[in-house]
Amino acid sequence: MRAAVDDARAAYEWLLAQAGEGQRLAIAGDSAGGGLTVATAIALRDRGYELPAALICISPWVDLTCSGDSVTTRARRERMLSPAGLAADARLYAGAEQLDSPTVSPLFADLSGLPPMMIQVGDDEVLLDDSTRLADAARHAGVTVSLQIWPGLWHVWHLYAGLLPEADAAMRAIADFVHEPSAS
Repeated sequence: MRAAVDDARAAYEWLLAQAGEGQRLAIAGDSAGGGLTVATAIALRDRGYELPAALICISPWVDLTCSGDSVTTRARRERMLSPAGLAADARLYAGAEQLDSPTVSPLFADLSGLPPMMIQVGDDEVLLDDSTRLADAARHAGVTVSLQIWPGLWHVWHLYAGLLPEADAAMRAIADFVHEPSAS
């Protein structure tokens, strides 16, 4: 679990050296990578690094306790993930750590001081509540948040860019977000 954040921090360190400034960078990830995006930004903040201009979280998994209602209420509509699969993967990722530890589940971390964040999630996803609760927690911590809930879409529908108009539109929205003055 810590290796993932350490590796992401090391990659960011290298990119920061190439870019010269964090405002030229964004961190993005989907699913568990969306959770890693938030966890990495927290680790960077806590270690005093210059932060990126923006965070992009696509269908993020930020609560490995799987306590959001949508884990069960959306299970029949979800096309990619299952509650049982999430629970098993959470245990594998967390190792000896508690699932509600902020280092495992960044939803429970202090989110203050993070860069502007875009969150995209499908309305049919079991991780819908991860996204809405992350947006609420980030806003409460003073973070600028753009939350987009896409009706009738499943986990990481972005994979169908070039084939699905909604995937293309979502990717354009991400590009627009990272080019906005508030995120750069």
